[in-house]
Amino acid sequence: MAGVPQEWKLTQGQDGCAVIVLSGDWLSPSKLPERILDGKYGEVRVEGGGVQEWNTALAVFLFKLSKECKECSAKLEMKGIPEGASRLVALSMAAPPKDLRKSYRSPLFIVRLGENAKEFYDTCMVGVQFFGELLLSFWHLLRGKARMRWEDVWNEIIKAGPKALFIVCLIGFLMGLILAFIGSIPLKWFRAEVYVASLIGIGMLRLMAVVMTGTVMAGRTGAAYAAELGTMQVNEEIDALESMGISPMEYLVLPRVIALTLMMPFLCLFADIIGVLGGMVVGVFYMGLSSLEYWQQMSDTTRVNDLLVGLFTSLVFAVLIALCGCIRGIRCGRSSDSVGQATTAAMVSSLVCLVIATAIITVITVNLKI
Repeated sequence: MAGVPQEWKLTQGQDGCAVIVLSGDWLSPSKLPERILDGKYGEVRVEGGGVQEWNTALAVFLFKLSKECKECSAKLEMKGIPEGASRLVALSMAAPPKDLRKSYRSPLFIVRLGENAKEFYDTCMVGVQFFGELLLSFWHLLRGKARMRWEDVWNEIIKAGPKALFIVCLIGFLMGLILAFIGSIPLKWFRAEVYVASLIGIGMLRLMAVVMTGTVMAGRTGAAYAAELGTMQVNEEIDALESMGISPMEYLVLPRVIALTLMMPFLCLFADIIGVLGGMVVGVFYMGLSSLEYWQQMSDTTRVNDLLVGLFTSLVFAVLIALCGCIRGIRCGRSSDSVGQATTAAMVSSLVCLVIATAIITVITVNLKI
């Protein structure tokens, strides 16, 4: 059975208003008029009782009519319009298109600078507050009042320690290898190949091993903390803990901080040993040194303080990485993409904090001749 073609008629009512009568099947958007009103009516009434079947063609017609009425300040009244079409028109008119020139207009440089400065200040204040809450939770732990399971600490130790050992050792060996190769270039100029052992000993123990270990753990463990806690925030698990009177700081954050702080010095120590072995491979098989010469030169020029500075730096890195990961996860949003944003922010924040901490520790230890 053939459908009734769509049709609309514009007439003038007894009270002087425009009356638009709709009928037929509104299924063809190509037959819609460019202009419906001529702008001389103060009130428009639409009667859609004759509409049988319809699709978006009817909604587009009504949207055009609503837009014209809004432009000429005419009152629009709809009767007999299908409920679905009315809702579509209401939604379309409720969110008018924005002026793209305004939305993409870049603010002044001084405005952007001020906004970025304020955002950086707010981020620092949030970090200070979070660190204070962590210290308070640790104080509760020392007093035996913290609601924390030591089983969680052990599970996090396994994740942050043994499961990360392979990648840390691999990176440490390669860094020792690369540092020895780079150092061999100027050392050969002066016939001082034996000092490659000093370069590896001081460079790896004091700085390179801990920096590379911190970078690996920031991307592996810190990002994992943000993803785990962020997912719990999206699923409202953290809200459930708070509703039961359990502090998320004590139950979720404290075990992760303790586990990473305990494991980081051991990972750094493994990276030191493997990095020194990587440097020895270059010294023995590329620069013609004997293993005895390599170890003797390293023991003569490397101090215990170099190792202690590296281990102390690893402790600082562990706290910073755990804090950045946990704070980004705890303060994650509720939307679907918030977990990914929190993970990325945790990685970036951790690396920035590691660089700043490295610079501060290096300046202090050099000036104090440690």
